[in-house]
Amino acid sequence: MSQDAFVDFQNVWLAYNDELLAQNHFAVEDINLQVKQGEFIAIVGPSGCGKSTFMKLTTGLKMPSRGRILVDGQPVTGPLKISGMAFQASSLLPWRTTLDNVLLPLEIVEPYRSNFKQKKAEYAERARKLLNTVGLAGYEDKFPWQLSGGMQQRASICRALIHEPKMLLLDEPFGALDAFTREELWCILRDLWTEQKFNVILVTHDLRESVFLADTVYVMSKSPGRFVVKRDIDLPRPRDLEVTYTPEFTTIVHELRGHIGAMRKTGAAINQ
Repeated sequence: MSQDAFVDFQNVWLAYNDELLAQNHFAVEDINLQVKQGEFIAIVGPSGCGKSTFMKLTTGLKMPSRGRILVDGQPVTGPLKISGMAFQASSLLPWRTTLDNVLLPLEIVEPYRSNFKQKKAEYAERARKLLNTVGLAGYEDKFPWQLSGGMQQRASICRALIHEPKMLLLDEPFGALDAFTREELWCILRDLWTEQKFNVILVTHDLRESVFLADTVYVMSKSPGRFVVKRDIDLPRPRDLEVTYTPEFTTIVHELRGHIGAMRKTGAAINQ
C-alpha cells in the first residue's frame, strides 16, 4: 500500500452473486488503484464497463469477491459515512424545500443526527452558506419543482457536501444538463474542491469534463471492467473554461477518445 493513498484498491474483483463467481463471471476484475489525499480523479469508459460498480465498491455498498479496499487507512467493511454522493438524477425529495433537502444528511448521519434538534439553526446556517456558494441564495424555501435542472443539481451537490465528507463521489452528475449549465457547474465544482480539497471520484461519459476537472483520468475497459489507461492531466491549475479551447486540452481529449474507440472496435486491453 502507498502510505499516502486515501483510496487504495488491492487486487479487487467483484462478481454480483455466488453463481456468477462460480462461473468466474466478474463485473470488475483485477483493480489496483491508489488515489492520493485530496486528489480529483475521473473515470471514463464505454457504457456498462463497471464505472458505477466501482463507485459502489468505493463507498462500501458492495463488498469485493476478492481483494481488499482501504479508504483513509481503514478497511471498507460497509457503507462509508465519510463520503457524499450525487447522481445524474438530483433525487431531491419533492415535499421538502431546497434548504430541508440539503439538511437531510445531517438528520441521518451521526454524529449530526443526535444533535440535530439542538443545533438545527446552526446547521441551517451552514446549509445557507453552502447554497450561497453555488448561487442558490434566495431559493432556500423553493421546492424542487420550482427549480431548473441545473439548480436542482447544485442543491444535490450541496446536500452531498453538507456533512463535510472527506470524499465526494459523482456519478454522471451533469449528464442531463445543457452544455452551458454543465460548464457552469464544472466551475462551481472546481471552486468547491479548490477551497476544501476533499477527494473526488467522478464517473462521466464526457471526456472534456474529465480533462477539465481531474488531476488523473482512468479509462475502463468493456465488461469485465478494469483500468487500462491512466492519464495524468498536466494542465496547470487553476483552470478556466478558456483552457478547453487550447491545443493541449484538445490533444488529451482526442487521446482518451482514441483509447475508448480502440476498445469499442477490439475489446482488447490497452496498456498504461
